[in-house]
Amino acid sequence: MGKPNWKNRTLFHGDNLKFMRAMNSESVDLIATDPPFNKGKDFHATPESLSAGAKFQDRWSWEDDVHEEWIDQLEDDWANVWEVINGARNSWGDDMGAYLCYMGVRLIEMHRLLKPTGSIYLHCDPTASHYLKMLMDSIFGRKNFRNEIVWHYSNASRGKKMLAKSHDVIFWYSKSSVYTFNRDSILVPFSSGMTEWRYTKGGQAGKPMPKGKTPDDMISMPSLNTMDKERYGYPTQKPLALYERFVQTSSNGGDIVLDPFCGCATTLVACERMHPKRQWVGIDIWEKSNEAAIKRLESEGLIAPKYTNKTPEMRQQYLWADEFHFIKRVPKRTDEGEESTVTYLETLEKFKKEAWERLSRKSMTAHLKIAQAQDGWVICGGCGRELEIEFMELDHINPRAGRGSNDITNRILLCSHCNRKKKHEFTLVGLVKLNQKDGWMYDLQTATNAQTRATNYAEKIKRGLISLKDGID
Repeated sequence: MGKPNWKNRTLFHGDNLKFMRAMNSESVDLIATDPPFNKGKDFHATPESLSAGAKFQDRWSWEDDVHEEWIDQLEDDWANVWEVINGARNSWGDDMGAYLCYMGVRLIEMHRLLKPTGSIYLHCDPTASHYLKMLMDSIFGRKNFRNEIVWHYSNASRGKKMLAKSHDVIFWYSKSSVYTFNRDSILVPFSSGMTEWRYTKGGQAGKPMPKGKTPDDMISMPSLNTMDKERYGYPTQKPLALYERFVQTSSNGGDIVLDPFCGCATTLVACERMHPKRQWVGIDIWEKSNEAAIKRLESEGLIAPKYTNKTPEMRQQYLWADEFHFIKRVPKRTDEGEESTVTYLETLEKFKKEAWERLSRKSMTAHLKIAQAQDGWVICGGCGRELEIEFMELDHINPRAGRGSNDITNRILLCSHCNRKKKHEFTLVGLVKLNQKDGWMYDLQTATNAQTRATNYAEKIKRGLISLKDGID
């Protein structure tokens, strides 16, 4: 498992994707986070509160918010995730697709950062929870789904045309089948009418059973109102007790907890209040996140008073101001014995890439359109059919599952039928054999010629004999 390349009690300031890509793999025990929900509105802090000025936009646009690099990497390396996103676009619209792209690339990084025994708690609401569940199934694996936790809070509103909305959803996934679950430390009293003697007497070898039961997957807890002492004024602030429950359940003393959307530092404060304490690291783009974290820690009496001696006892009780690290600079990766800065989702590709290796899917398609052209048509490299470019799709010659590269030397244009048949399993050679077997092969020689021309064209691009801008508008 990876060693953290940051100090305990670090708060990174900036886009969390940038920072997570720069954090060492398998270095975090627990992620508990409250990201945007795709509510389709803007959020602002309570005026004149301690969070005054805090705001964020929870609106999403495919044209404005989706980066071409995200699309390239999701299509190439996370096909199941991309299918979820496309399904959401078809059933809901581009705004949901854009939101899931934003969340997808970040959840992939969170999965990488978790240790094999780690867990993640993702807070959402019914706006996008069903799509996020599919997204997390694709990334973490449906067998690693642990619970859909319902946080029910009182709601004074009265629905005029529907029932009052009064709950959020938190998805708990582990990274593997081995994970932390501190059942004995979170037991709750038995409900009225249940008899405790059945649980406290006659245990195996005379050992009594715990006096309490495993908590349900529904948590009834009031949301914060304007009069709550805990209320900081942050627009989406959640109760501290809720996140203490998650930290208590799925981490142990000294474990590292990450909140990549830490806002007003609820998760960080929960970690600092624990006995024994958890280590923590947070990320947030709000420019006053540093001030918010310090003020909240001070309000909980967790930062040592000035001029206090740092005795061993006091070190156990308090956090000193100089032990809180507010960092704006992206750290350098140090895992696997080498420094590196990750710029793409495929974290194994750490070495600096040449310009031709960084061509986007759009650019590679334009180049291969030229390479595989014949009499105004484009030849499919899988079956030899002549089609318009609109019916052609970019695919790998050797699949990513077999460690094939993402650059143009490992690319080919296929017709839609061949691309669906090839999926992410077959090599191009395997696809050709399958087409011959089931009678889909149209012209083997023409297909072979298209393959050769694509390969030769890519080699010329690699050697600098063809401009990277040729054929691209």
